[in-house]
Amino acid sequence: MSGSATRNNVVRIIGGAWRSRRIRFPDRPGLRPTPDRVRETLFNWLGQDLTGRDCLDLFAGSGALGFEAASRGARRVTMVESDAAAWKALQENRTALAATAVTAVRADALEFLKNHRDPHLDPHLQPYLQRYHVVFLDPPFADDHWPQLLALLPRYLAAGGLVYCERAQPLAALDGWAVVKSGRAGQVSHQLLKRVEHEE
Repeated sequence: MSGSATRNNVVRIIGGAWRSRRIRFPDRPGLRPTPDRVRETLFNWLGQDLTGRDCLDLFAGSGALGFEAASRGARRVTMVESDAAAWKALQENRTALAATAVTAVRADALEFLKNHRDPHLDPHLQPYLQRYHVVFLDPPFADDHWPQLLALLPRYLAAGGLVYCERAQPLAALDGWAVVKSGRAGQVSHQLLKRVEHEE
């Protein structure tokens, strides 16, 4: 990576204990950190303070969403990333921030979720097979795993759990899900979803 690329591949944490701290990430296909404006909106939706909440950051990429959650007091943040260089950067940022609440798991996001059905498929994932209060979904825009993701996620949600979705276009087919909040900033559409049965 060139020096100019290194300078450019930086994202700033915008709130919480690590406000204004910077995290670095490599040039990887499809990796685009959630813009500051969108992150600010998202964490306004979530109430700013995530103390006591467990979060799952699938397709973690730069880790911007997961580190932001940890900065705002999340009890536990599990980041899932399949790319070796991006995963290594997550580990380095975790060390630099002394982010003890954060764990970076190198795994394919769908395989990570499917292991809930049969934990014996990959024993090292078993400690992370829990329920989460907030799940961040920000895959590369070219990926089309949304039907599978939304089908697999309910078993991972705590009661009242929320799922943040970031895409080029808003999700249309949402059987079993309710849109709690939605917005758009430039090329990014973002929605906060909740399972319908959790409304009761």
